Amino acid sequence: MKNSFGSSVSVTIFGESHGAMIGAVLDGIAPGIDVDEEFIAHQMSLRKAVGSISTARREADQVKIVSGVFNGKTTGTPITMIIENQDQHSKDYGELAYKARPGHADYTAFMKYHGFQDFRGGGHFSGRITAGLVAAGAIAIKALKNKGIYIGTHILSCGGVFDRSFSADLKNEIVRLGDSDFAVLDETVKAPMIEKIDAARNDGDSVGGRLETAVYGFPAGVGEPWFDTLESVLSHMIFSIPAVKGLEFGDGFGLADMKGSQANDSFRSSDGNVHTETNHSGGILGGISNGMPIIFRTAIKPTPSIYKEQQTVDMRDMTDTTLQIKGRHDPAIIHRARVVLDSAAALVLCDQLALRFGTDWLAETN
Repeated sequence: MKNSFGSSVSVTIFGESHGAMIGAVLDGIAPGIDVDEEFIAHQMSLRKAVGSISTARREADQVKIVSGVFNGKTTGTPITMIIENQDQHSKDYGELAYKARPGHADYTAFMKYHGFQDFRGGGHFSGRITAGLVAAGAIAIKALKNKGIYIGTHILSCGGVFDRSFSADLKNEIVRLGDSDFAVLDETVKAPMIEKIDAARNDGDSVGGRLETAVYGFPAGVGEPWFDTLESVLSHMIFSIPAVKGLEFGDGFGLADMKGSQANDSFRSSDGNVHTETNHSGGILGGISNGMPIIFRTAIKPTPSIYKEQQTVDMRDMTDTTLQIKGRHDPAIIHRARVVLDSAAALVLCDQLALRFGTDWLAETN
């Protein structure tokens, strides 16, 4: 099982949804970086379940740092962060030991781990495990901000309701998103999106959507050609997040319908700095950053745990049966997933910057 990601700056996740605790180990981060525990708590709050549009499971998600930080600074040694699970209802999952939930990893986990996997709440496959990513990602996000690099994600669409895309005022938009518990750029679409989520919940169903992520201030020349392109490394991490089923950079699939004269981004120079007049490529060319904002969009599928009766298989004898899921589940996870996208991207970018400029670059002052 592969639970670690990264080459120079790496993150390892551990735990199960209904186990004693979950967490992450952040290794390779430069010594001397500020660790703001209030900011970590803020980031964790953006992932928390809130109101009727989220699961009724309410976890405190208090992050305890047990190594790698001293006097508010990283020491350069592994940072171990643990988060206790305190609101598990494991009895709700008794029927699921052998009945595979459609859309979940129950069947594939059963086939790989021969029935020894922890099935409660999805075990190690649960979106609950992303709390560790957010905790570690908070340190990465803060380190990037100190270097003038900002990451933000908004809900581009949810339940068929669309937000606008990022504008030229990108940095300020990212800053505003960081304080929003329901991240949209156009506040008029918030209520209609929430109505769609509530309607799905009332019908025992769920909805998905798309997230749009932007990275402002990322330098040119970071990444590798071919097998470790900046897109491929980001994609590797992003596709590790539960519920992610699609990803595109820049105009993505829209480029297929353009001519080269429309798709190409013209280069211009201003005060000795090169920029492009458009950003159809999403800030990456040849697998390497070109200094323009990195833009990508992520498809988030509807939450697979729904209350409608569904067809499945009893894995004890491989016979057909039905299943009606009980317990506490999100009618949508997209509003909680956006901080996971920010965190995952930040961890990748810290790793890529350390590979390009050296381990200590993130701690250096500009």
